[in-house]
Amino acid sequence: MNNRRSFLQKLGLLSVGVAVAPSLLTSCDSSNQNQGTASSTAESSSANTSGGSSAAAIRDIGIQLYTLRDFLPKDPKGVIGKVAQAGYNDVETYGYSTQTGYWNLEPKAFKQLLADNKLVSTSGHYDFGQYMKDGNTDIVKRYIEAGNIVGHKYITVPYLGEELRNSADAYKNIAEKVNKAAELCKASNLKLAYHNHDFEFKQYGNTTGYDILLKETDPALVSFEADLFWMEKAGRKPVDMFRQNPGRFVMWHVKDMDKNSPDLNTEVGTGSIDYKAIFAQAKTSGVDRIFVEQENFAASKDPYQSIKQSRDYVKNTLLA
Repeated sequence: MNNRRSFLQKLGLLSVGVAVAPSLLTSCDSSNQNQGTASSTAESSSANTSGGSSAAAIRDIGIQLYTLRDFLPKDPKGVIGKVAQAGYNDVETYGYSTQTGYWNLEPKAFKQLLADNKLVSTSGHYDFGQYMKDGNTDIVKRYIEAGNIVGHKYITVPYLGEELRNSADAYKNIAEKVNKAAELCKASNLKLAYHNHDFEFKQYGNTTGYDILLKETDPALVSFEADLFWMEKAGRKPVDMFRQNPGRFVMWHVKDMDKNSPDLNTEVGTGSIDYKAIFAQAKTSGVDRIFVEQENFAASKDPYQSIKQSRDYVKNTLLA
């Protein structure tokens, strides 16, 4: 498997010494008839969050573009077109760089590419590693600027290197800086979200890194993107997390766990995660955006067939 962590770590090495750190990624209905319809649908789904949305209220199905990382940098226009053809309405970005934009597309050009394919992008994953080290908010402001051009609702923290999260105090520092960045996002009509892996659930005495983040971040400012695969991998049940922290998990990464190889992903609905039970608790979660993600594919599987299969299962079974 092309491991997301090693991918991020390699890119992180490249950012050392760069004045403005480039962004990387993490590491989770019918097609709209026009751009206006796509935008209004996204706003409608978002509006449902204020009162807690049920799974049935979610209309747009998104995909985390990291799923297609082997193809996207070489042919962003072709890949985005195929994502739309697979029935997706929303895309979550990764890999933004202040030097090269989104796969060599400036934010305005990327926004136009989305519009041409009747897509929106309500969230983006951006590298917060350097900000966590030095507290310089300049890079956060650049992310906000790009996100507003593209049309994001959320700026999302996707992954932090081990050196930044090796103690309870380290997680408290993360929470403090996340709150500060979230204030900047709010001032620009955006929200900040935090995406989990499994390492946040490591115990530090009688608490975990994730517990610290939930407790120390301001619920009015900071949301969470629940990567359901990684929660399950850490031995946690997403439905329990939702009940303990109602309304905080506004986005989900939906990816399934291979029954024979739990370290691997598989198409949603074919793995071991009980997604019907999870989607039944959508209102408790507060979710209004869902993003299919798959970090690896079987050798015999066409990735574009795979993402369509997952999308169709989410639409026709989980959201039916």
